[in-house]
Amino acid sequence: MIELVPPPATSGKTLMERVEDSLLPLINLVFLLLLFFIVAGQLADTPLPDLPAATRAEGRQAPHADLMISVDKGWHIDGETISREALPTRLPAPDESTPLKIAAGEDVPMSDLEDLLRLLEDNGYTDVILLTEPTQ
Repeated sequence: MIELVPPPATSGKTLMERVEDSLLPLINLVFLLLLFFIVAGQLADTPLPDLPAATRAEGRQAPHADLMISVDKGWHIDGETISREALPTRLPAPDESTPLKIAAGEDVPMSDLEDLLRLLEDNGYTDVILLTEPTQ
């Protein structure tokens, strides 16, 4: 029988030897890239500068918040501690054009915030802004 496609010219090498020959340049390239990033990482040893928004400005006033929550699960409106039952009556009425602003301390656990947000949702507040302080 006559072969329609001639066998590939392999110059006497086996299939495994041909695969190894084609992988060697790829391995060399990956090794050189690895060396480049190691050297580039050592050259850029200076830390990144602080972002302008993260620095605390002298005399900066805290934004107005309708409700403040502290670590001891205290809810405060205008410096007065509010109970769970009195909270809906002391807050401004729910309004879609102006969201309710809540200020939370950095140590307030998420479970406390979740309880507060569920209570607010049950009372008709759908739009809430959470105000926090950036860590220094």
